[in-house]
Amino acid sequence: MSKHELLKDLEHVIVMGSIDEDDDGLDGTMEGTPGTLELVEKALEEGIDPKDIFETFGRAMEKVGEYFESGEYFLPDMLASGECVGKAMEVVEPKLKAGTSYEKGKFLIATVEGDLHDIGKNIVATMIKGAGYNVKDLGIDVPANDILKAVQEYKPDFVGLSALLTTTMGEMEQVVKQIREEGNSNIKIFIGGAPTSQEFADKIGADQHCKDAMEAVSKLEQVRDAS
Repeated sequence: MSKHELLKDLEHVIVMGSIDEDDDGLDGTMEGTPGTLELVEKALEEGIDPKDIFETFGRAMEKVGEYFESGEYFLPDMLASGECVGKAMEVVEPKLKAGTSYEKGKFLIATVEGDLHDIGKNIVATMIKGAGYNVKDLGIDVPANDILKAVQEYKPDFVGLSALLTTTMGEMEQVVKQIREEGNSNIKIFIGGAPTSQEFADKIGADQHCKDAMEAVSKLEQVRDAS
């Protein structure tokens, strides 16, 4: 099996919510066939770069998000795929860290208060670690004051804010405003999440909008090279 075929199979089993070969997946037909964990182990054994595996996670979850938006998938389906990615990340992340030196800068990331979504944020955080940045992840539902305190203590070069709900975009705006009011004009702020856009980033004073983990790493590298 080629690298491309293996990663396509991995993407498929994540979309189908199959954690391992004992899991029958969302359609009830996958028991007895390799699931996410088996295929991740195989990919690592065959020397596939962990970054390629994380990009596969991102593509799979993007597809799951599209299915959810179209009504083909419901919340339990999305959570099943998210659990696949979460379990797989536990396997891959140590491999990624082993060969990584964090010399490119400090990146602070959080999902803003009122929002409990973390799958996309986790993938972004791990991809950025893999690209050579020192990442501090504050988690989900993080109050603005806690983010500001972390900015003061950690002194990051970059801050990433995530929101997947339109109702928490206002909280994201407040966080950016408070970071700027504290005199942190040199910190580059990245935002992401389904309802956000570059127009919204411009409106609230953030520097970059990222539609997915791959774009987050790409834009981060561009911003760093330009500074």
